[in-house]
Amino acid sequence: MTTSPQSVSAQELADQLALHRVTVIDVREPMEYASGHIAGSLNVPLAQLPKADLPPGPLVLICQSGNRSRQGLKRLLQSGYPQPLAELGGGIPTWQQAGLPVRKLSNAPLPLMRQVQIAAGSLVLLGLILSQLVAPAWILLTWFVGAGLTFAGISGFCGMARLLALMPWNRVSG
Repeated sequence: MTTSPQSVSAQELADQLALHRVTVIDVREPMEYASGHIAGSLNVPLAQLPKADLPPGPLVLICQSGNRSRQGLKRLLQSGYPQPLAELGGGIPTWQQAGLPVRKLSNAPLPLMRQVQIAAGSLVLLGLILSQLVAPAWILLTWFVGAGLTFAGISGFCGMARLLALMPWNRVSG
């Protein structure tokens, strides 16, 4: 690995891990990490990365898609991190597509997007049922959920996902 950041493939990372040449830092949130991560990786959420006590030696940052790991690389470089840095190109899905194993914690909650789908679908059904059985104005609930999902798709910000992430069942401890 060089001192400038680079992208490594899943197989390259697996080879480096087998030789104990790198430390994998998973910059996703604890809930995401619990739902599937590379065995031996350390969970340091992106927001905590600049102040984290990172192990010495070459690091490979990973996340779900590669976006947060690239942000993490930039932050570490800006802070003058002295060790070689890289990221897993394509994130955890690339690792899994290569047929490499992920470890799940036993207390892992449902993936956040599945929770959003369940909540949104339930609210739409509830709005439709209540608009038929209680008062027609309940149809506004379906409009509200639809507008929220459309906004989330366009902007990349999902208020429902943020709210669900704060729920007690999504708190993951070690």
